[in-house]
Amino acid sequence: MPAFSDPFREARAGSGVMQCPFHGENITMILRHEDVRKAAKDWQTFSSDAPFRVPIPSEEDVRGMRQLPIETNPPDHGEYRAIVEPFFQRAKEPETIARVEALLDGMLTQALGRESIEIVNEFALPVQSRALTYLLNTNESEAETWIGWGIHVFKVTGGDFKKGTVLEDYLAAKFDEVAANPGADFFSALVQADYRGRKLTREECMGFANLAFAGGRDTIIFTVACALGYLAEHPEALEFLREDPRRITLAGEEFFRVFMPLTHIGRVCPKDTGVNGVTVKAGERVSLCWSSANFDEAAFPAPEEVRLDRKPNPHISFGFGTHLCLGAPHARLILRTLLKLCCDRVRRIHIISATERVEHEARFDRTLGYDALVVRMEGL
Repeated sequence: MPAFSDPFREARAGSGVMQCPFHGENITMILRHEDVRKAAKDWQTFSSDAPFRVPIPSEEDVRGMRQLPIETNPPDHGEYRAIVEPFFQRAKEPETIARVEALLDGMLTQALGRESIEIVNEFALPVQSRALTYLLNTNESEAETWIGWGIHVFKVTGGDFKKGTVLEDYLAAKFDEVAANPGADFFSALVQADYRGRKLTREECMGFANLAFAGGRDTIIFTVACALGYLAEHPEALEFLREDPRRITLAGEEFFRVFMPLTHIGRVCPKDTGVNGVTVKAGERVSLCWSSANFDEAAFPAPEEVRLDRKPNPHISFGFGTHLCLGAPHARLILRTLLKLCCDRVRRIHIISATERVEHEARFDRTLGYDALVVRMEGL
């Protein structure tokens, strides 16, 4: 089954934009690689200072606070970002790298010892959750709570898209706990942080933590599932990587390009703005369509081909410009480590069953990987 699709090809080659309604709001999608990168850098014209409106669809009914630092512009963005950046840079430290390697090695041992394993919920979700405890420098036992939320962190109350979700209740309790007894973890750092000569408000603390949980789940979970699905459907790819382990880093970047879970992200135009012949009125949104840009023929020769040694690979799966994803080193570490361990320990991956994950919108359907992927792993 195909794990990815490019429904924007025709519109990208034509006007370079697509107008699509999302929950009653007509949004102009910017589709070309060069245009998306220019817009991502031009925060005065395409603003992120728009609480709840950076994600598409908007999230007013999903959370109760502005996500930080993503829903701000410079200079606020840079000052907010500096508060949490040390935690996300932990992915480059030898101790964290070793812990991620041990985690994935243990998960592969379990998978190889079973008749079958469902990759999305039983493999990728635990990997993402446990690795996040290393990044946030919190107790690894916390991961069991996070795993219990399932894949869609905003749907943990049984699909009830209302404020006061399990995530927000958890974070409120966590901040109460560290306010009384701070440690060296992410939550304590927020409670103790200095921002322009003052402490962060509780709402600001919640905004940082909300993004830390909501922002990186899909990217890692679905990229891991898609990478393993691809290796299962293309056993020659695993042999190709085994022949020269230096290809693993390039292969990881190609998987990030092709298997981009986040279709796009929103920006608000503070004033009337022309976008490839379309007028976006003041206060209306555009979308920076990362997934379309990643398949732009002008930037990627034969973009529909998965080339595990593609170089250069100017994909923008981690954004571009000021808002480059804080979690990019973490995601790269996980995927790179997984691919290396598969080369070392896995002979073949056999797909038993697969359920595609498809994003259905008014103007396009986009395959995003798998809702479920059951495989059997065969060891070397």
